[in-house]
Amino acid sequence: MNLEELKQKMDEAKYVYDDTLATVLAVALKLGRPLLIEGAAGVGKTEIAKVMAHALDRDLVRMQCYEGLDESKALYEWNYQKQLLAIQVDMGRTDSDELTRGLFSDEYLLERPLLKSIRSERPVVLLIDEIDKADEEFEAFLLELLSEMQVSIPEVGTIKAKTIPFVVLTSNRARPLSEALRRRCAYLYIQYPDMEKELAILRAKLPHVDDRLCAQVALAVQKLRGSEAILKKPSIAETLDWAAALDALGIRELTPDALRQTAGFILKNSEDLAVLEQTDVTAPHEHCGHCGGHHHG
Repeated sequence: MNLEELKQKMDEAKYVYDDTLATVLAVALKLGRPLLIEGAAGVGKTEIAKVMAHALDRDLVRMQCYEGLDESKALYEWNYQKQLLAIQVDMGRTDSDELTRGLFSDEYLLERPLLKSIRSERPVVLLIDEIDKADEEFEAFLLELLSEMQVSIPEVGTIKAKTIPFVVLTSNRARPLSEALRRRCAYLYIQYPDMEKELAILRAKLPHVDDRLCAQVALAVQKLRGSEAILKKPSIAETLDWAAALDALGIRELTPDALRQTAGFILKNSEDLAVLEQTDVTAPHEHCGHCGGHHHG
């Protein structure tokens, strides 16, 4: 898939992008390189993997990382209950070596996301979400998959990929990632959208919502993100939720009263709601003229 075809597919998915993002995606795909995407929580890193799955017409295989994640959860696990049942049934009827070999065959192998993605008959998009939450040992374990597109299972040996997945890794930068991991990946850093892009996203995803309301929502969100007093900056998904909530209530003007009624859709903790009580984010702003911005920056 070339760059123009990829842009067309992203347009169809109503995904708002710029030329840099589209180019990095197209080149990473062409070269078969994993893509590491860093940025604050809520900037839309995971959405890129979903959009690529749509654009390529592939299944999305997602692995959510967390502290303590290990091979048995990420790569494979043996179906111990089925193995025990087989031992009970075949004990005394089958040669012990043959029985042992049989117990570690495909019939008893439970695929986890990493193994599933490389054994798939059709290429998939593999999302390794929030790799920075996993331990450094797990990150090191991933290197074989990312560089060789193969994995090693002690009882089976090396399993090479049947098909090559498009791998997307995301990180909120909770901890530094190794240089070895970074070297194996193409790289994108994503920031929160500016006013113009946020408005373009609202228009693309919620075309039925009043345009003036969208502009007011986009401006208010920009002010909230710019406030040092706000602990949890609103994500793009929360911006969309908020606009949809206002629209569902039939609200066409973001008044202080409308903001108070719907604040729980844009701010998600009591401290930030308390800050909002002391902040006026509904005041008009000179940049409301951004309403005419186009979404392919």
